[in-house]
Amino acid sequence: MKKTYTLALLFFVTLVAPSVLYAQCEDVTVDSLTNPGPFDIATLTEADGLRNGPDYFGATVYYPTNANPPYASIAIVPGFVSLPSSVEEWGPFYASHGIVTIIIGTNSLFDLPEARAEALLDALETLRQENLRDTSPLEGELDTDKFAVSGWSMGGGGAQRAAVLDNTIKGVVALCPWLLDPELNHDTSVLILSGQDDPTAPPEDHANVHYNEIPEATNKLLFEIENGNHSVANTPNGGDGVAGRLALSWLKLYVEDNDCYCPILNDNLLVNPPAASMVQSSFECELLSIAENKLEISIFPNPTQNSINVRVPGDIHFIMYSTVGQLLLEGDLSGNNKQIDVSHLSQGIYHLRLGNEMVRVFKN
Repeated sequence: MKKTYTLALLFFVTLVAPSVLYAQCEDVTVDSLTNPGPFDIATLTEADGLRNGPDYFGATVYYPTNANPPYASIAIVPGFVSLPSSVEEWGPFYASHGIVTIIIGTNSLFDLPEARAEALLDALETLRQENLRDTSPLEGELDTDKFAVSGWSMGGGGAQRAAVLDNTIKGVVALCPWLLDPELNHDTSVLILSGQDDPTAPPEDHANVHYNEIPEATNKLLFEIENGNHSVANTPNGGDGVAGRLALSWLKLYVEDNDCYCPILNDNLLVNPPAASMVQSSFECELLSIAENKLEISIFPNPTQNSINVRVPGDIHFIMYSTVGQLLLEGDLSGNNKQIDVSHLSQGIYHLRLGNEMVRVFKN
């Protein structure tokens, strides 16, 4: 028995040793996804000179005061007959992690998703103008190519529609979204947070339908929070904090283009998540190479249920191991359609060696 444990330990050390090459990501861990984050924050309103947009009613901008610009930004709108206060906890959370956040009200509490989409686009225009306003503390501090949108309920439906209307938006976080007959043909990365027991926007009528309507080529993730109601994602604390950790990682990865958050999602947050009643995903993110002569390798979807697509220049040999070093699969990948069938494997974590690189694969 001792020999078995020794072999397993040696295999584990072999896998972990190359992580020293990830020095640029050493501060990015699940434990770093705190609420609040590491930065101090301040706020701006129209009383401070903030633009009054015609397509929304009132706004508050939350921004970090001691982070390093230029900043990515996100606009958030509440749901039907709801005020900005219903989602305001997202503002200081994102800002304390270095993401400027504008939370807006609607011209009418009864605005439908399409009007809320227009309100979000108007809020992004306010941020563009704030980046140019010479008396603003955010003058020249915003990266206007890194915008995201979010919303709750009908606001979540509006956020998804905003991505259809403006293809420059880089990320969407839809919070228990409500949107009937969705038309969501766009390529903006989308995270959908839904509640299993949501009576207002039942997942089978809204979130699940939205996920299926988003093109398969678009990076997308649906996370249904177990026993969650319609307001389970109104704060980053929803699902014992999983809402905030997922949303922040998604924005860091796809809006800030920080690849360090790829393993946070794949290795941690989406591996047998205790807060989830259902997870669906189809997203691709860059793998950090562990070899000196690194290859441009990506695998997707990961997590997967049936097969893994491998994107790598040229032909390559692969070997798949269990977590204790048992050889499970081996073969060669060639041509344009490089795919590994894992449908027969049990749910869990596996180690895939591609040439001289090792990556983790998660089987749902």
